[in-house]
Amino acid sequence: MTFQPACALADLGDGSATRVVLDDVPVCLVRAGDDVYAISDVCSHADVSLSEGDVDGRTIECWLHGSRFDLATGRPTGLPATHPVPVYPVRLEGDTVLVDVTKDAL
Repeated sequence: MTFQPACALADLGDGSATRVVLDDVPVCLVRAGDDVYAISDVCSHADVSLSEGDVDGRTIECWLHGSRFDLATGRPTGLPATHPVPVYPVRLEGDTVLVDVTKDAL
């Protein structure tokens, strides 16, 4: 695995989404309590940014059509999306959030 710095943990507000681009891969970072998730920032239904959507617990809702995705698995939990989005491994080193975009975590 090739982890690379994505941002400082302090840059992630609890319950909000942040977009970063790592190796030309758009990534949506979400902090939910003590957990940090990295999920593709591209909705599988409408090809729009998920980081502009709303976070609700451990899911994120696409702002355009309301598709919802599980942050841990990338699986859709609400229509109209029917295909999952990639999720990426996350590791913390001190206050730095590291993400590996070379492969899907699952």
